[in-house]
Order: sequence, then structure tokens, then C-alpha cells
Amino acid sequence: MTTDLPRPRFARMYPGAAERAERRGATEHRRRLLDGLSGRVVEVGAGHGLNFAHYPAAVTAVVAVEPEPELRAAAREAATRAPVPVRVEAGVADALPLADGEADAAVVSLVLCSVPDQATALAELRRVVRPGGELRFYEHVVPHHHPKRGLLQLADRTGLWPALAGGCHVARDTGAAIEAAGFTIERSERFGFSASALEPRVPHILGVARRR
Repeated sequence: MTTDLPRPRFARMYPGAAERAERRGATEHRRRLLDGLSGRVVEVGAGHGLNFAHYPAAVTAVVAVEPEPELRAAAREAATRAPVPVRVEAGVADALPLADGEADAAVVSLVLCSVPDQATALAELRRVVRPGGELRFYEHVVPHHHPKRGLLQLADRTGLWPALAGGCHVARDTGAAIEAAGFTIERSERFGFSASALEPRVPHILGVARRR
């Protein structure tokens, strides 16, 4: 999970938090996220490259975009060990360094929570993915029911959680935003997950959408 704004303190903390999440099952989520991908892929908010090891052999190239310099340096190191060619680029979700329709698929993994504007980021993803191409997503989303829904919405509105978590918003309806941006969700699994025993379980979605 990364944000379009450089946050050095968050960048130093994030790898440790991500490692704890991997031990609790996030590694399997990443494998399922990328299973069956092929062709040229753009990954937005690549962080320090946790997805790279799980790209299948049918992927011919990955352009991984990461705005945070410290995480981007770690991602470049991870790219040297990836089973497929990965090029790590500086950039933000609102302005991806690809031409229209250049990618066969796009990957977002715990990043749409922290982009400044979901609609703008998803419009840019739609631009760079070819017609009929895929969007693979693994994101946490707002709960359906109260009281947890109301509590997380309050955390967002007050700015408390985004300030603590590198711009992360815990009350976004990302599935609806994906559909509104011109993608059709073909498969989506919803499940509860927490990165550590001290954190509450929040809903996540993992699935595949296709550019209309």
C-alpha cells in the first residue's frame, strides 16, 4: 500500500507492517491476485516489490510504478530476483508512464485506498489498459454494516487514520469505484483480514475486472 505523496516515515515503517501481513496470509492473496496473468502488465503502487515474485511466466514485462523513493529503491532490488522482466519507474497513479492501451493488464494491490482521488486514478488505469484488458485488484474496503462502517467513516472524515497510515482511507467503496470507472467486475471475493493480531479485521476484495 503506497500513496502518491512521498512519506519517508511511512516508507520506513511499511515493510515491517507488510511482512507481518504476509505471515498472516497476504502472500496467498498475492498469488491468487496474479494467477493467470499474461502479456504486458502495469503495477501501480508497487511498494517494495512484494508482488514481483508471484508473476507467472506468461507475463512478458511488468512496468511497476512507485512514487516513494525509499520503497522504489527496494522495489528495484526485488526486481532483480523476479521470475519475469520488471522495470520499476517513478510515477503516480494519476499520470502513468505508458501510452494509451499499452498494457494488457493492470494490477492494484492495497493502493487504491491511498491515492488522492480514486476516480482519477482509475480513469488513468483505464486509459493505459487495452480494450478488453484486465484490472486485477486486492484492496481493503468499507464494511457493509454498522457499527464498524460508521467508525471507519469517522476515522476517515476526521483525517486521523490517513494521517497515521500514510494517506490510507479505510472507508472507500472501491468495488463501486472500479465499476464506475468503466470496468466490469467479473470475479470478486470479499473476506475479512487484519495485518496483525492487534488490528481489527476489515473487509478486503480480491478479483478481476475487465475494461469495457
